[in-house]
Amino acid sequence: MLKVLYQGNLLADYFKIYLRDEAHADLPDDYTSEAISKRLMAGPHANILHTARNMTVPIRVEWHDQRPALDLGAYQHVVEARFDCPSGQLVLAGLTDYDPTASRLSVKAGPLGVRASLSGLDTLSEDGLEGDDQYVVQLWPGSEPEGVRVLKAWLGE
Repeated sequence: MLKVLYQGNLLADYFKIYLRDEAHADLPDDYTSEAISKRLMAGPHANILHTARNMTVPIRVEWHDQRPALDLGAYQHVVEARFDCPSGQLVLAGLTDYDPTASRLSVKAGPLGVRASLSGLDTLSEDGLEGDDQYVVQLWPGSEPEGVRVLKAWLGE
């Protein structure tokens, strides 16, 4: 079963949007070029999605009862990871958003799989301010393997 938890626009200040357990404020901080090229950083209780623009971008967050089918043909970049959400409440925000007013998303408490699928990465204007880039984040209950796995890599800028 698919349930849309969030669909809208978020300011990806510093090219980042995060999802974290409401009870754990620590975000991943592995800002190596390798980690950034994967476009998803995973921590024990949070993930950071690296966007193509340092602007407001469209994002959709979905909940699935089980690991969703993979559709690599529909996206330019697809990456998976895991994190724990013991509180059952996620905070979704841009890196500099005011945390108390950020969106809260209810999920099944426990370990979560996460897949970020990115498209429109090749539509950015020369100055990087405009584009048709889109971001879909799928969540499901389950203990995926540790680490970040790139399933399809976009090799563009």
